[in-house]
Amino acid sequence: MGKPLIPETCTVALLAGGTSAEREISLASGEGAEAALREAGFPVRRFDPASAEDMAALAAAAAAAEVQVAFLCLHGKGGEDGTIQATLEGMGLPYTGSGVEASKIAIDKNCAKCAYKRDGLPTAPWVYVERDLVERAREHGVLGQVLGKTTELLGEHVVVKAIEQGSTQGLFIVESAADLEKYVDKALEFDDAVVIEQFIAGDEFTVAVLGNALPVALPVIQIVPKSGFYDFEAKYAPGGSKHLCPAPISDELTARMKNLAVAAHLAIGCRGVSRTDFIVDADGKPWILETNTIPGMTKTSLLPDAARVAGMDFPALCTRLVQLALE
Repeated sequence: MGKPLIPETCTVALLAGGTSAEREISLASGEGAEAALREAGFPVRRFDPASAEDMAALAAAAAAAEVQVAFLCLHGKGGEDGTIQATLEGMGLPYTGSGVEASKIAIDKNCAKCAYKRDGLPTAPWVYVERDLVERAREHGVLGQVLGKTTELLGEHVVVKAIEQGSTQGLFIVESAADLEKYVDKALEFDDAVVIEQFIAGDEFTVAVLGNALPVALPVIQIVPKSGFYDFEAKYAPGGSKHLCPAPISDELTARMKNLAVAAHLAIGCRGVSRTDFIVDADGKPWILETNTIPGMTKTSLLPDAARVAGMDFPALCTRLVQLALE
């Protein structure tokens, strides 16, 4: 595919780094995206939101119209939660990806699942638990009873997830009710709340979506982790997982997941790009796990893989993201 047309005078402010637990992945995403943007012909200036000096320089560059768009390669808190988006809007600088409200919804696993449920999209049953509830229940000696109610609703085999973490940070698979309290405590080391979700066994898939008013799904990817679980190492270590794209599944299931990915994109209010992850159970039913508003841009990332199969190389993908930001 040829390189899409780009504005002749469009300097990109690339934001990578930040202060979240996913800082190193963000920096790696930034390196990949910067190389692709330069290959596509964009002048690029790089800024790290962890640096007050960098943010002051970005504000000055935006005010002087020295940069025309921000390309976000930030993951986790401060990057995907609407914080940097609000800052950029205050500067009057367009940016890639979703706006403030959609970013807040997508990163909050409870809010995202409520959005899926509201729109009739399949997501595993769950319980939302705040730190204050855990502390009060423990203080009164009834935490075991409170968590026991969760087990009655969801079963003993559950997944505990820190409410606003990504890259499987703060995620624990629990196979016994006796271990639930321990893993809730571990997840609360990352955030002030958790979701406890019914475990669904099955194969893992992901579907990226591009677009604003008329979003379109990219080819479905099946993820086959080397370890049997798509954890941090499987996501980012070379050879940690295989990406089968297009996924070796039926046309019917392919269409179903593509439609669900677009529906999730719209339910949350995403723009530009999103990537929705799925589990397909033994009966062939897809369940939405989560929607990412700033998918990774590393050498092993899923979005560039799907775009490549759709005929869009990495520079063309980055160009398209800039175009969507400027619409």
